[in-house]
Amino acid sequence: MELTIIYEDNHLVVVEKPAGMLIQQDSSGVPSLLDRVREYIRARYNKPGNVFCGLVHRLDRQVSGVVVFAKTSKAARRLHEEFAGRTVIKIYIALVDQGVQIEQGRWIEREDRLVRRRGFSEQADDSSTNVKTAGMRYMAAASNERYSLLLVRLMTGRKHQIRAQLAAMDMPVVGDRTYGSQELVPDGAICLHAFYLEFAHPTKREPLVLTSPVPERISSRITVNEALIMKAIEDMDAVSQGAPP
Repeated sequence: MELTIIYEDNHLVVVEKPAGMLIQQDSSGVPSLLDRVREYIRARYNKPGNVFCGLVHRLDRQVSGVVVFAKTSKAARRLHEEFAGRTVIKIYIALVDQGVQIEQGRWIEREDRLVRRRGFSEQADDSSTNVKTAGMRYMAAASNERYSLLLVRLMTGRKHQIRAQLAAMDMPVVGDRTYGSQELVPDGAICLHAFYLEFAHPTKREPLVLTSPVPERISSRITVNEALIMKAIEDMDAVSQGAPP
């Protein structure tokens, strides 16, 4: 697989993760994105021996989009701090089954109490332990007779958070049969895409904005206007629940 490089300098490399690929190798031994990026660095820069490649955040196997890798330990440490400190702006595009009509063009806050059970995230009840608060903001960007296209900004980083929270609203991500979608998407993918990432460069400390084009598995099902999406992201802090769009 040829890597799609979104951005690269001496400190980091940002790539486009295809849906269906593991971020990091597991017990199956299937090659991962981390393996591919490490090999890319080794070949491009003719580096012998072990090549440093720091994984600083993750996407589920079924999800595509922007992924950042650190090329130095200093960059890895600073990026880890940023992601852990929740200062990174992460915005996903989710195509959902249209279970609920949502007013378009308005950011809405949502908070849920989630619990992990048997590899599955779900709404906690009064008897639940190890409950985690999950917060996000979402906005409907488009809809047709079958689907809605949502922008989702994560405010916390819980396992399967977007998938579980949207399913709780009767809007499962298309193709996500684990969380209630009845539709099957090829290659084990779901219609969730890490579209936008904004953080401070680990050495320059200047804002770095990175985007990944909306994949065909989403754009073939609904009309996507990326210019309008970017405008909605720019207006994100000014447009919230209860505020005029």
